[in-house]
Amino acid sequence: MSGALLATVLLSLLSAVAYALAAVVQERLAAAPRWWLIIGLNGAGALLHVGALAYGSLAVVQPLGALTLVVALPVGAAVAGRRVHRREWRGAAATVAGLAVLLAALGTAAPATALGDVQVALLVLVAAALIVGLAGRAYRAVPGPARLPGLRLAAAGGIAFAASSALTQTVLIRIGTDGITALERPAVAGTALTLVALSAAGLLLSQAGYRYGLGGPLATLTIVNPVAAAGIGVVLLGLGTGLTLPTMVAAAVAGVVAAGGVVLLATPGRTGARPACRRAVRQVRRPRRRPALRRDSRPATRSAAVRVR
Repeated sequence: MSGALLATVLLSLLSAVAYALAAVVQERLAAAPRWWLIIGLNGAGALLHVGALAYGSLAVVQPLGALTLVVALPVGAAVAGRRVHRREWRGAAATVAGLAVLLAALGTAAPATALGDVQVALLVLVAAALIVGLAGRAYRAVPGPARLPGLRLAAAGGIAFAASSALTQTVLIRIGTDGITALERPAVAGTALTLVALSAAGLLLSQAGYRYGLGGPLATLTIVNPVAAAGIGVVLLGLGTGLTLPTMVAAAVAGVVAAGGVVLLATPGRTGARPACRRAVRQVRRPRRRPALRRDSRPATRSAAVRVR
């Protein structure tokens, strides 16, 4: 493993830890959120993510975002005071193993590449249309379960983060080539402002999605982000041209394994209620019958008393 790839992995891991802590804080403190802590953790994660993009390509950095879910659910379980189940541990192991193989396959075959001005404009238009469509449908007047607002908001946030990462890498490459004076060019300056707006949109959308629960929205964000980044890399950057067929097969299998691990982490098994618990629930729900009063009991007593007299 080269020094650049090692720095990319380390910075991505630290960024995932910061994002995971922010997600857990948002979920546990939904009633009275500490925004300063959430913004600080997300800011630290964003800076570390930018550092990772400075050393590695989009195809390597974005899939490592799946480590956010690996860190978030065990931390969330500890904060909630519950035990981490075997299903979650298997999901974490599958995610880490898939990412390890993916790094071995793509680590040296995906150089960092900058987008052209036309490609930047096309990316921004497509990303904005998808984000508005997903976020708008999340708040439509449809019954809650059919609307799936948390998953739609998380998917919109994942697309925003993927697009902002591609633009961030483009700006970093321009600055690395032409120096800080590259920001004086209108195209580069506009790209920088656009990536800030997309990053803010991704942050707001993801945090709004976490209000509907942590597992589903975080898994959706974790999967949509690298998938969208892979689409950007293949369609606009041509990242798949330097890969051989065995490498592509290995990367695809590793991606499926990592996605399966994400699903296991996001959907913990439901434990059925015990028979005794079911009986107790039925007894509580069953209405109690009031004892029937015999209307002739008291009159019969009075008549008996009259006869005695």
